Amino acid sequence: MSITVTLADGSKKEYPAQTTMKQIAESIHSGLRKSAVAGNVNGRLVDLNYELCEDAEVRIVTLDSEDGLNIYRHSTAHLMAQAVKRLYGSKPVYLGVGPVVEDGFYYDMDLEHSISTDDLIAIEREMQQIVQEDLPIIRREISREEAEQLFSDDPYKRELILGLPEEEIISVYEQGEFIDLCRGPHLHSTGRIKAFKLMSVAGAYWRGNSDHKMLQRIYGTAFPKQAQLEEHLFLLEEAKKRDHRKLGKELGLFMFSDDAPGMPFFLPKGTIIRNQLEQFARELQFHRGYDEVRTPLMMNKRLWEMSGHWDHYKDNMYFSKVDEQEYVMKPMNCPGHMLVYQNSLHSYRELPIRLSEFGQVHRHEYSGALSGMMRVRTFCQDDAHIFVRPDQIHDEIGQVIDFISQVYRVFGFDYTIELSTRPEDSMGSDELWEQAESSLQEVLDQQKLPYRINEGDGAFYGPKIDFHILDSLKRSWQCGTIQLDFQFPEKFDLSYIAEDNQKHRPVVIHRAVFGSIERFIGILTEHYGGAFPLWLAPVHVMLIPVSDHYIDFSLKVKKRLEHAGVRVEVDIRNEKLGYKIREAGLLKTPYTFVLGEKEMNSDLVAVRKRGEGELGESAIDDMIARLQKEIESRE
Repeated sequence: MSITVTLADGSKKEYPAQTTMKQIAESIHSGLRKSAVAGNVNGRLVDLNYELCEDAEVRIVTLDSEDGLNIYRHSTAHLMAQAVKRLYGSKPVYLGVGPVVEDGFYYDMDLEHSISTDDLIAIEREMQQIVQEDLPIIRREISREEAEQLFSDDPYKRELILGLPEEEIISVYEQGEFIDLCRGPHLHSTGRIKAFKLMSVAGAYWRGNSDHKMLQRIYGTAFPKQAQLEEHLFLLEEAKKRDHRKLGKELGLFMFSDDAPGMPFFLPKGTIIRNQLEQFARELQFHRGYDEVRTPLMMNKRLWEMSGHWDHYKDNMYFSKVDEQEYVMKPMNCPGHMLVYQNSLHSYRELPIRLSEFGQVHRHEYSGALSGMMRVRTFCQDDAHIFVRPDQIHDEIGQVIDFISQVYRVFGFDYTIELSTRPEDSMGSDELWEQAESSLQEVLDQQKLPYRINEGDGAFYGPKIDFHILDSLKRSWQCGTIQLDFQFPEKFDLSYIAEDNQKHRPVVIHRAVFGSIERFIGILTEHYGGAFPLWLAPVHVMLIPVSDHYIDFSLKVKKRLEHAGVRVEVDIRNEKLGYKIREAGLLKTPYTFVLGEKEMNSDLVAVRKRGEGELGESAIDDMIARLQKEIESRE
């Protein structure tokens, strides 16, 4: 008996029944057999030893794919669990779950021995030994009764088995003496695992429930090549050095207080960066026809009931009572902008109307989720709401995409795009949602922009295009967003007078570029490692007199620079010259001017530039012109 297999390129091939994924990979190309780690049969991942018994669509999964890397890492989690059992198995070692997570894996374990950092080294050595043994990894399907008997002494596996649906196929994976309950798939042998590193150990409640026992969670990572692992470890160390919380404190940018958890305080230097970002956006928005507005921080509960936020978002909102009425600290700027539009009549000739706001919003986050500037309870959102006629949707979204691209280019950010569709918790008709989703998809397709579909992750009122920027450490951050909304115009009864002198509904485009300005500053701090480009730097120039005798001259130079729009400080401390120059470097000041006898007599400055060192002497007016040009260019 033969079966028909449809391959990834759409071609069809005939194979005998019970042909394995491994044999199919080899029949396509011998090189593919070497790089294959699993198969995908009709959308389901399977081991290479899986036998095909009927017609199917087949994809060969390789190590250079996301699925392939996940399988590789999950096999490494099993490798780690086997090593732990070998080392500490003289007393019971019970295994919880060992999933793949971003950049690696973990395994939760219950054992008497308390795992330390030194133990991680010993576990790694034992893992290397198991790799050398090149044990076959074998899948076996077993009955529920056999599974319960096999794991009868393991309370965690037994609980997992009892929670499986009756029709569930139960499988185990064996490698040498080690056996584990698992759906798979896995690599075909332990010898396939090449590069791994155990990162840390932490406590974790079984199944995330604080009523359950605390287990030991060992985190690790793995890569197909040693060079990839070394690069990853280097980036992790670099990320520690660039941590925005560390740099924010060292550079005096922002602070936090127990009196306002999750609510950043901007210090003078951090406020300069924030103001520069806002001014940059304002300039671009002015040239693109935006009008800036301000809306209240707190509005009546009935407004949020009308918008739908009360039904879909109230768990994330803060409340207060005023004159016996319930008010809400705004978590979003949208309803306020609907009221601004509603304030007057509009003609079709006025549209699009673009309303922007740097609006402070408040959202309730659990204390455990707070993370520096990246996850806060109050932040400034660079919001805009664009009111358009239906025939203007495509053009306006195209312009917003161009705007976001223009902004990200200035910071050197590449980005990827995600189209998020209707979530389960949504409002509105199927027809309007389909219209909104197809409109966004058409714009992306027309502009030939690559994107991926993120099913069910849209806003409750409309689908969205999300922009994920990539920083200098190759980390991805979701910042910009474009949301297409047919719901709010209905909820707020918005209208414009069309050519037929009748009222028609506008469509609303929600737009943010930075997203949260607080978060964007945190991202920029790490992206630049605190060494902000000149236009963003809180201090452009540090003036260092070589002795007290030249302080007065330095203060005069400071006034000239400030008059030219240059942000400048003078270091008049009674410290050695070399120490003060090093301090300016630690503060990542872009330029340092040293002032002494020669400079005072000749109206010069001795110039040092961050990252380049000494540049020699220059006339003060020439340096002012150079600084102004560099600041204006925003390079």
